[in-house]
Amino acid sequence: MKKAGTLNNERGSVKSVLVLLILACMVYVGIKLGIPYYKYSAFKSEAKAIARISSASQHIRTLTQVYERAQEMNIPLEEEDINITTTSKGVRIETGWTETVDFFGIYQYTFDFTVDVEG
Repeated sequence: MKKAGTLNNERGSVKSVLVLLILACMVYVGIKLGIPYYKYSAFKSEAKAIARISSASQHIRTLTQVYERAQEMNIPLEEEDINITTTSKGVRIETGWTETVDFFGIYQYTFDFTVDVEG
């Protein structure tokens, strides 16, 4: 009887380790997927705020502000990638970038993000 109980505990510990390993992998993948989406959401919010406070005559200043925010957030954008136009409602900011996420060095997934805000 004691031997059967010992084997049951060993299986239980192996099962617990496997469950913890699977949970750790899920957390890792969640973080790897969540960071690019968080940066996208935060940058889009910042771009919208910049578009709201910008005036139609300040294209260069608006471009500089958007580019600086992108650099602060480690978003792979160049100034040429940012398009600023004046509309009847105000200033429109359009840009986009791709970001590749590497999972354990085995699988890579590329995200395409586009921001099109008007303020």
